Amino acid sequence: MEVKTVINERPFERKRMFGKIDIRAYTMIGALIAIWIFFGLLNDTFLSARNLSNLFTQMSVTAILAIGMVLVIVAGHIDLSVGSIVGLTGGLAAILSNWLGLPTSVVIIGTLAAGALIGVVQGWLVAYRAIPAFIVTLGGMMVFRGALMGITKSTTIPISDANFIALGSAYFTNSFGLILAAVAIAALVISTIKKRKSRERYGFRVAPLSLDVAKVMLVSALIVVFVLTMNSYKGIPFPIIFVIGLALIFSFIANKTTFGRHVYAIGGNSEAARLSGIRIQRHTMVLFLFTGLLSAIAALVLTARLSSATISAGQMYELDAIAACVIGGTSLMGGSGTIMGAIIGAMVMTSLDNGMSLLGMETFWQYIVKGSILVLAVWIDIASRKKQAH
Repeated sequence: MEVKTVINERPFERKRMFGKIDIRAYTMIGALIAIWIFFGLLNDTFLSARNLSNLFTQMSVTAILAIGMVLVIVAGHIDLSVGSIVGLTGGLAAILSNWLGLPTSVVIIGTLAAGALIGVVQGWLVAYRAIPAFIVTLGGMMVFRGALMGITKSTTIPISDANFIALGSAYFTNSFGLILAAVAIAALVISTIKKRKSRERYGFRVAPLSLDVAKVMLVSALIVVFVLTMNSYKGIPFPIIFVIGLALIFSFIANKTTFGRHVYAIGGNSEAARLSGIRIQRHTMVLFLFTGLLSAIAALVLTARLSSATISAGQMYELDAIAACVIGGTSLMGGSGTIMGAIIGAMVMTSLDNGMSLLGMETFWQYIVKGSILVLAVWIDIASRKKQAH
């Protein structure tokens, strides 16, 4: 009995001791820092406040898509259409704003409604008509790209509404950044204290106080450095607030709600989840609703940042989103993955793109490097699963 207790407790305690993201996610943070140091040594511009601000802005679209993609992959599915949904809903937003002259609020509501509707339709086909998600979203990828060409007449539609453009290019004031940092640090301290008390109340082992204090100090220092760096340029880019807000919302959904626990159960063993009474079909449709909605949000950010909608918008974004999830620790086999890990993965992908562009590397090298890293990440995931099985 004692041996069994130790075996069952060890992975659980190790995961809890290091927080919500696992050891692999911390490894990716180290890899991200190494990438930044590497490009910083090769090019002085990379670590400048201006470039880092641009890097975070560029990362926002991939991160938003990856947030939704995580839960879909965790449930054992895939969505290959998010890039085309970004293009289509972005084109729709430009039409509503430029051709119809509608106010920004109406444009936002209309774009989000379109993305949600697309997600519901695809989710219904996957959940209630048992068509594999790979086929549904692959077909959707082509259908939505063709629809984009049709509604825009294969032309670029410029955006002139300053309020709309602000969604992707505005910056918050320095004082807002400092307030945000203070709130984030306070929330981190309170959360850490509550977790310790909760574990003590239920009799679980608690990590040494010094370790929790060190973690809080480290994360707090990173928050302060981030805010001060952004403030030294123009302030925190508006798209980053989208990423932070959505990450908090979906992390709460994944970790603190019955729906989130059911999603992980479905990905871990769908048959067991069905026998336990989990409504798999409804959950599946909701997941695709989320990806459609998040794709529309990403489209608003991208279209606003570029001040235009083009027929090439969103191309290959689905692969970047999937790669961000996998690099961040999400298993393509389903059942495991975190929102924070996906955001770290998105930052890794964007940093590679940005750094290689600054170094003047040709585009084909960028594809080779990113593809190799993706294969390596999947290899590590499979190897770690085999090791755990033994």
